[in-house]
Amino acid sequence: MSVVENSQTDRILAVDDTRDNLILVQTILESEGYEIDLVSDGISALAKIAQSPPDLILLDVMMPGMDGYEVTRRIRNNPHLNYIPILLITAFHESSVVEGLDAGADDFIRKPFDTDELLARVRSLLRLKHSLDEQRKMARQREDFVSRLTHDLRTPLVAADRMLGLFEQETFCKISPEMKQAIAVMIRSNKNLMQMVNTLLEVYRFEAGKKTLNYESCNLPEIATEVVSELTPLADEKNISLKLDISQLDNSGENTAYVMGDALELRRVLHNLVGNAIKFTDTGGISIKIWENQHWVNVAVADTGYGIAPEDQATIFERFRQGRNKRSGSGLGLHLSSRIIEAHQGKIGLTSEVGRGSTFTIQLPKK
Repeated sequence: MSVVENSQTDRILAVDDTRDNLILVQTILESEGYEIDLVSDGISALAKIAQSPPDLILLDVMMPGMDGYEVTRRIRNNPHLNYIPILLITAFHESSVVEGLDAGADDFIRKPFDTDELLARVRSLLRLKHSLDEQRKMARQREDFVSRLTHDLRTPLVAADRMLGLFEQETFCKISPEMKQAIAVMIRSNKNLMQMVNTLLEVYRFEAGKKTLNYESCNLPEIATEVVSELTPLADEKNISLKLDISQLDNSGENTAYVMGDALELRRVLHNLVGNAIKFTDTGGISIKIWENQHWVNVAVADTGYGIAPEDQATIFERFRQGRNKRSGSGLGLHLSSRIIEAHQGKIGLTSEVGRGSTFTIQLPKK
C-alpha cells in the first residue's frame, strides 16, 4: 500500500557517491510511490536543488569534494529556498550526527539501514514538510485577504470623508451648530480609520515585497520642519511644546544631513514618531534633534510622556504589538516605521522610563 499522504507525488533527491547505494534507495522509495532523483556529488545536488527544489533530501555524509555537512550548510544558508527536510545517511559515530544536526539537517540514519526505519523517517519528515507548506500557504492567503480587504475599504472611507466635508461646509443645506459638532467628530473618526487602513495596507505591501521605494536625495531637517509645522497645532491644543533642534549641524542645517531615501516614507516615519509623542504626552513637551557623525544622520524624538514599560520595549516594533496605555493604537505604526527604516539600511531604537518619557532614535546612512 502506498504511503504517500498528499495528492501530489513527493519528489525525493538522493545524494551519494556510491552508485549501488543510490540504486538501493531508489528501489525502496519508488516501490512506495515516491519520485526519485539521483545525483552523485554535492555540487550536482546544489545545482539540482536550485533548478527544481525537492520535497526531501537524502544526503550521504562522506563524499569526495564537498561532504554532506557543507551541502547542508549551503542549503540552509540559501535565502531563496523554502524549507526542505534533510535526512543524513552516515556510517560514522555519534559526533558526525551532532555535526550534521548543527549544520541544519533534520534527522539521520546509519548505514546499513533497515528498510522500514528508512521509510518511517522519510514519512515523518514529509509530514513535517507538508505541514509547514500548508501553514505558509494559509499565511499567504490570510495576508492576501487582508491586503485586498484594506484596499477595498479605502474607497468607501474616501467617499465618506468627502461627503462629510460637504455636510460640514453646508453645501446641501444649513445645519445647526450641534450638528456641525457631530459631523466634526465623524470626520475625525473617519480620518483615524482611514489612517489605520492605509497603515495596514502599507505594512502588507512591505511584507509581500511589493513596496517600491523612490530613492532621491532627502534633506532630513527640511522633512522634519514640515512635520513639526503640521503637528504643532496638535501640540498647542494640549499646551505642550514641540521643538526642532538642528543646532549641531553645520551651516544651520544647510547642505548637511542629507540621505538617499524615499522622502514620503521618511516623512511618514517622523510624522508617526512625533504624532505618537504628542498623543502620549500631557505635560512638558517633545523635542526633535538632528545631528550627524562620520557615517550616519541621527534623529532623536524625545518626549516627557508616560514612558513604556520595560517588558513592552523588547516587542514594541513587532506587528500588532499594542502598548498597555489606553491610548495605544493598532500596533502597526511603529512596526511600519521600523520596516521603512530597515529598507533604508538604517536603524531604529528606543530608550524609555515609565513616568519620565521616551526617546526614539533613528540612524540613516549619510548620502
